[in-house]
Amino acid sequence: MAHTLPALPYAFTALEPHIDASTMEIHSQRHHKAYVDNLNKALTGHADLEAHDIVSLLRNIKSVPEAIRPAVTNNGGGHHNHTLFFSIMAPNAGGDPTGAIGDEIKKHHPDFAHFRETIKQNALTQFGSGWSWLVWDPAAASLKAVKKPNQDSPLMEGQVPLLGIDVWEHAYYLKYQNKRPDYVDAWWNTVCWTKVNELFAAAKAGK
Repeated sequence: MAHTLPALPYAFTALEPHIDASTMEIHSQRHHKAYVDNLNKALTGHADLEAHDIVSLLRNIKSVPEAIRPAVTNNGGGHHNHTLFFSIMAPNAGGDPTGAIGDEIKKHHPDFAHFRETIKQNALTQFGSGWSWLVWDPAAASLKAVKKPNQDSPLMEGQVPLLGIDVWEHAYYLKYQNKRPDYVDAWWNTVCWTKVNELFAAAKAGK
């Protein structure tokens, strides 16, 4: 089945002033679309792989033929990473984590400030392009803060991404230029903890 570009669940202007409308439009409609288009191109002629949804495809990345595996890793990862990224942001959001994910975070961090700083440091120390993630690790039955280069997906290592900050320059450069720390600090004002809780519940249920 062909992978498709999801509709953005809010207007391009909805996350201002934290993320500007121009960045949202270019990021979601051009960069994300390019990953989707290139993923479909890479999978052409591989009917068995075309039958997989994006999560199954990435979880089984080692079964992808070596000839197209880099393209599937980069573009499939880019597709899923961006789909999640845009889904966990919302207008009038932010604040401290609530619900089950808030309780789970408290088990690993003395307070929300410490948690934020952990995620932020991963974002700032990811050399070049990549992501800072909060994931659920089913093997350890625990949350983990990890960073990944380029468009590598935690799904490829058996982890379930719950929250991710895109630190590719295309995610912030129009507004923040080279000030990645300012972008990361502002980004927390967009996090929709209701959505993160939905992802956490599904992850714990093995979905």
